[in-house]
Amino acid sequence: MNIGIVAGEASGDLLGGGLLLELQRQYPHLTASGVGGSAMLDTGFSSLYDMERLAVMGLVEPLRRLPELFKIRQALFRYFTLHRPDVFVGIDSPDFNLGLELKLRRAGVPVVHYVSPSVWAWRKKRIHKIAKAVDLVLTLFPFEADFYREHNVPVQFVGHPLADLIPLKPNTLDARRALKLDANTTYIALLPGSRRNEIKYLAELFIDTAEKISLIRPELKFITSAVNAERDQEVRALCRKLAPQLPIEFFIGKSHEVMAAADVVLVTSGTATLETMLFKKPMVIAYRMAEMTYQIARHLVKLPYIGLPNLLAKQLLVPEFIQKEAHPEQLGSALLDFIDHPKKVVVLEKKFLEIHQTLRCNANEQAAKAIQTLFQSHRQQSQIPS
Repeated sequence: MNIGIVAGEASGDLLGGGLLLELQRQYPHLTASGVGGSAMLDTGFSSLYDMERLAVMGLVEPLRRLPELFKIRQALFRYFTLHRPDVFVGIDSPDFNLGLELKLRRAGVPVVHYVSPSVWAWRKKRIHKIAKAVDLVLTLFPFEADFYREHNVPVQFVGHPLADLIPLKPNTLDARRALKLDANTTYIALLPGSRRNEIKYLAELFIDTAEKISLIRPELKFITSAVNAERDQEVRALCRKLAPQLPIEFFIGKSHEVMAAADVVLVTSGTATLETMLFKKPMVIAYRMAEMTYQIARHLVKLPYIGLPNLLAKQLLVPEFIQKEAHPEQLGSALLDFIDHPKKVVVLEKKFLEIHQTLRCNANEQAAKAIQTLFQSHRQQSQIPS
């Protein structure tokens, strides 16, 4: 099998890496190319562009990058036309991938979109474009699959690979030993995100929050993990500037260990909220963006919550603060509330465990089987004489 994959950011790269490893078990001579990061590259994947060039966020910011993004997408279409894959898989990044998927499907390439766009939350009319662009949607969450079935779009809920990877009962002490942290200290994890814009809008807020907590509760300590050395240096520089005395430990590429080691987590909205939930940690969710982007999103997005734990539970399990509501006093108070009321944490852990079990479905295997079925079906149809 020759497979084309485009993943536009770190979370998609992890999904792609797990998927490729599973497909390689079925097809030892599998070849794969497109766009991906380190997890996909480790499988022997050939990335034609640096994945970071596709990692844009928001509604307004990507407009500045449109010429470059259009150029990359057109080049990828030409490449996949010349080096025709048996199946193309677009992982997340719908604004980039769906246009490419539509053209490839029209050219006769079977197309899978892995990770549902948030059509159930906003821009619902995109469902019609998705129906034209793909042969199959693979969803991570069960409520997403229900939405596609209602609109007669081929779909399969495969579960979330992180729910398979993260144990149902994570071990805090083991994580602290791995990070060489004190077993008896109370730690607050600060996880402002992996993208440059998230660092821009959230890292300073998180550091200010930590400093205010530290002034009134000096016995508490802080830990953080950056996705790479560049982000690590950005956060360290902010700490030196804003809170040089803050008792904080820095790590690179250790976000899971940091989550597991923490008592409570301050986290930005996104996949990290799901990971924190799977590690059964109480959390406070915060998000800020460019004001113009926020004003547009506020009118477009019709969701009761922004955090995945709250969306999956269909109730406000953990506090979330957006834009102007996200300020150090609010965030600090919410974090300390978990530390000072351990009974709340016990109730939360039970809820998180229930959600974890619903998402544990051997996702990599399920996704690989669905792609294999599509590949075989398309190959059989192409062999039928017209």
